[in-house]
Amino acid sequence: MVYRNGTYIAFHAEGSNIPTDSDIKYYNLIKAWDEKKNDEFTFVNSHEKTSALRTTSSKETLRNRLAERLRNYSKNMLLLIGSTTKNDKDWVPFEISYAVDTCKIPIIVAYVDVEVAIRNPSAFSHLWPAALKERIENKTASCIHIPFKKASLIGAIKQWSFNNKPNGGGLGIYNNDTYQSWGIK
Repeated sequence: MVYRNGTYIAFHAEGSNIPTDSDIKYYNLIKAWDEKKNDEFTFVNSHEKTSALRTTSSKETLRNRLAERLRNYSKNMLLLIGSTTKNDKDWVPFEISYAVDTCKIPIIVAYVDVEVAIRNPSAFSHLWPAALKERIENKTASCIHIPFKKASLIGAIKQWSFNNKPNGGGLGIYNNDTYQSWGIK
């Protein structure tokens, strides 16, 4: 039996598995927040629902395992967007297309270099991978755009799922009151 209660996290690793390289550091920060005792940040990590992948795994094995995590265990996807995410031509485009086209799950688009409220997601379109841009433009993606801040991540991960998608098509945003409640200007 499958339980689609997890959050699938996608990021551009730039071909590295070194913890301080690339956007993998933000993924590791999220995992550290989750592991910290007495913290309100908790989530179910879809990547921990299946056996670990190895750097020596074949592309087909990797693709199948990522698809399984999205299909069977994920209620939403958290897409970490940094300055190099748009350059990923391999895994991030696959993850976005599979999440939207096959699994029909919403994408929480978190901008790692943004500290303030996102009021106009289109202003960040130059950072979007082509797979995301295409699905936002053709209105098949359900997205909410947020800064990479603990409070906004908590709120979005808890709120959005395949049964509850953000309004605004691919350009969903939170209102000013919500950002104020999170202490974000």
